[in-house]
Amino acid sequence: MEPEENLPRRAGDPLDALARQDLDPLSVAELDARIAALEAEIARVRAHMQRAVNHRASADALFRR
Repeated sequence: MEPEENLPRRAGDPLDALARQDLDPLSVAELDARIAALEAEIARVRAHMQRAVNHRASADALFRR
């Protein structure tokens, strides 16, 4: 468990708002669209994270010389 998991999220945190949203009024089509949007966001975040890891590895390699 990460230490940050024990801390309350800041006010207005979009992830907190997303997790609290009532899904009952949404249709199956709306739920499918929501899942597609969330999966696209996950892919975007993973790509950004990979670029950050690659950038860090490049910097580390440069300064190890």
